[in-house]
Amino acid sequence: MTQLWTVESFGLCFESLNNSCVKTVYSPVIRAPLYLLFAITIIVIVFGNLWVICTISCFQQLHTPTNYLIVSMAVSDLFLGSFVMPPSMVRSLETCWYFGDFFCKFHSGIDFTLCNASVLHLTFISIDRYYAVCQPLQYHSRITTRVSVAMILVSWCFSAFFGFGIIFSELKIEVKRTEELHVACKGGCLALHGREIGVTYSIVFYFLPMFIIVSIYSRIFVIAQKHVRVINNYPSSSSVSKKDLKATKTLAIVIGVFMSCWTPYFMCNIIDPVVNHTIPALLYEVLMWVAYLNAVFNPLIYAFFYGWFREKSKLLFKKLYKLC
Repeated sequence: MTQLWTVESFGLCFESLNNSCVKTVYSPVIRAPLYLLFAITIIVIVFGNLWVICTISCFQQLHTPTNYLIVSMAVSDLFLGSFVMPPSMVRSLETCWYFGDFFCKFHSGIDFTLCNASVLHLTFISIDRYYAVCQPLQYHSRITTRVSVAMILVSWCFSAFFGFGIIFSELKIEVKRTEELHVACKGGCLALHGREIGVTYSIVFYFLPMFIIVSIYSRIFVIAQKHVRVINNYPSSSSVSKKDLKATKTLAIVIGVFMSCWTPYFMCNIIDPVVNHTIPALLYEVLMWVAYLNAVFNPLIYAFFYGWFREKSKLLFKKLYKLC
């Protein structure tokens, strides 16, 4: 009974190995609810984003350049929930990596790739919204299906190239850092946004794109306010529809939620070297899962703010119900 209620104790990831990492053993009272919470979160992410993909894919009238970007971003969140989060859940709660060195690198590469892909998708979505609101007469000629597909391909190819490139090109740097921290042991796996990423990655791959996105949306907001006044006073004279303005507002919420979830983690990456790497590993784990939660919110935002999404979801549900 004493062991059951002990918050944590310590052991080894691999008892038979001399170079095993030290394992923090959390009480079942803590681990069981967290496993349940993480499992529910993963299920919601997988089915929520799968529903977004199916809803948009099954209706021809929803096949627009903007929605192609939304579907591609939902695929990124789906992969995150399917392939990244389950091993991360085990690593976080067991405080050990039991899946081997190669899968550690592969898992980290996927994690990098999906994070970068989400940022790039949001950047291209902001460009899409800029033309829709600020240059509506040129929107359909400039943001075509071909351009949208090109944006998606650039997002994925660029993200995969740098995601896996960072992992495999900086192995020597990571080994050096782990030796300095005395954690070069069996059962460890460097997390996506751990201390080894450094300030450069955080600035180049997160804060710089976010600055661009915020700048674009600031411009959009100013122009949108003018269009709202024109629409209210002279509905027939405005070249921007209320539908485009509402879509822009909804996607701005998506970007705001993304920044709320991910910024604390990247801020830790910036601050950690300044405070001589004294930020606790547990705080990194907590903030990593806060960042992962962003994948839960996007389907909910679409459901609450897009009337067309609710309508088509009901139709899709009825079709599936008849098939069953």
